[in-house]
Amino acid sequence: GLVLIPGLDDKGNLWYFDFFHAFYFVSFMGSTIGFGEIPYPFSGGQRLWTTISLYICVISWLYAIGSILAIVQDPAFRRVVQEQRFTRRVRRLTSPFYLVCGYGETGSLLVSALHRRNIQSVVIDIDSERINRLELEDFDFDIPCLSCDAREVKHLQEAGIEHPCCIGVIALTDNEDVNVKIAITSKLLRPQLKVICRAENRSTAANLASFNTDHIIDPFTIFADHLAMALRAPSVHLLYKWLISVPNLPLPTAIRPPRGAWVVCGFGRFGRAVHRYLGFEGIDLKVIEPDIDQAPDGAIIGRGTEAVTLREAGIEKAVGIVAGTDIDINNLSIVMTAREQNPDLFLVARQN
Repeated sequence: GLVLIPGLDDKGNLWYFDFFHAFYFVSFMGSTIGFGEIPYPFSGGQRLWTTISLYICVISWLYAIGSILAIVQDPAFRRVVQEQRFTRRVRRLTSPFYLVCGYGETGSLLVSALHRRNIQSVVIDIDSERINRLELEDFDFDIPCLSCDAREVKHLQEAGIEHPCCIGVIALTDNEDVNVKIAITSKLLRPQLKVICRAENRSTAANLASFNTDHIIDPFTIFADHLAMALRAPSVHLLYKWLISVPNLPLPTAIRPPRGAWVVCGFGRFGRAVHRYLGFEGIDLKVIEPDIDQAPDGAIIGRGTEAVTLREAGIEKAVGIVAGTDIDINNLSIVMTAREQNPDLFLVARQN
């Protein structure tokens, strides 16, 4: 428009913008900086076109800025940026690392233990709050982490399962089906890769063993084994704890569970494991279980949270009690009620 609309120079002669000067004028005019009417005062037609162009330019760049801000704030866009940044961080790793799936209580302790041993790890968890907590940790080296669903092959690949420095996958989520799928996917993508998986059910453990999962971890069985070891040989148990303790932390002290009668409250996965291992050590056990179909022979049908049920199980003469239900509040209630009946009890409580 400026090229076609005539103006007057300082001598009253007609003149026209050339393309270069028209582009130059519109460039600073569109940004609303404004250097005045150059090189000569404009005619009415030029001023009208300048006004129209100014509104068009301002509306255009305001819309463009608004669109860019909307894109930047869009959760999907931010998610893509996070995944790309995470993928680049994993790709740049040059030291051997473990891929940890699940950053709950067990996962956080494991990552901290690996860090203290200067072992790199990569963490993925579906809970964004857990990932945010990990990012706030003060580690000596960078630990790439991403909030995503570990069941997706894409996310495992982004986390470096096919990276040449990946030496193992550890599945520690709170969902056993997810852990099994992670283990299966890992073995399909890299059959020689070490896979460590948590399994709290025998059926899950058998499923994992069917496709050669390298290490199947049952936390209930491990705890029951440690409790039996501490009861049978406290010094051996203490030595074992020293050998597996995290460097630069105080060494644990000996735990000496007493021999005698024990009460086990709850006969689920945890209660069964404790009952099996302590029974193997010849410990006299009394089980309290509210579900008559789940209770073993000789069990007391009731709830360990009630003092009358504990007295029926012989809590006054017992030396220890295991609060092993799947409800933390009930476990705390069992411990408090039992201690009122017998202050000298050795207390074991399950935290879910």
